[in-house]
Amino acid sequence: MMSIDRFLSDEQDPKAVEKVIGKLNDLLTTGEELLYLAVQKKPAVNLLPDSIAISNKRIFYCEPGNLGLTMNFKDISWKSIKEVSFKEEFFGSKFICVPQHGENIVTEFIPKVQARKLHQAANQQLEEYKEMLRQQKLEENRATASPINLHEQPLTEIPAYEPVSEPAQPVIQIAEVVEEPEDETTLKLRKLKTLYDKHLITQEEYEAKKANILDSM
Repeated sequence: MMSIDRFLSDEQDPKAVEKVIGKLNDLLTTGEELLYLAVQKKPAVNLLPDSIAISNKRIFYCEPGNLGLTMNFKDISWKSIKEVSFKEEFFGSKFICVPQHGENIVTEFIPKVQARKLHQAANQQLEEYKEMLRQQKLEENRATASPINLHEQPLTEIPAYEPVSEPAQPVIQIAEVVEEPEDETTLKLRKLKTLYDKHLITQEEYEAKKANILDSM
């Protein structure tokens, strides 16, 4: 049984909190944690207040039934929520949840301090969920990107250097040493290194292809 003390920091009704936490404790899934709990405070009789709880996976709406003998729970996961907001009024605030589909869920008479913190906690979880989706999309895009196959893309031969004959000069010049054209193996290794330097192939692919070229010598 989790402690209720941290859910009483903003003058929530202790009896309502104790009853709701006792029930919610059995509804939480693996890895799920309650982050904040707001309790309705009606201007007249406040014997059976509704509560709203925020977890890292969803929003719980807790409504007493049968004169307080039972508790009705509804929940909506973050993936089904478009946005949350609140509106301060004379008696407390309205907390508004806008789902991806269907009508808005509006709860009145939430104390103003609790409404602000409820909104803050819900917004934070909603942003974290959206960020998780963005990261998953990036991972999927990286996973589906076509890797470069060296067998399907043969190395382009680099033309051998051909020295250009210079016209005879009237003065004596020191003969320049003309480099020998590179052999086919050297050309392939150079092209392979260029692909690796441009991050077009992985280090594993580079090492494997390099070994194949050297073995064929």
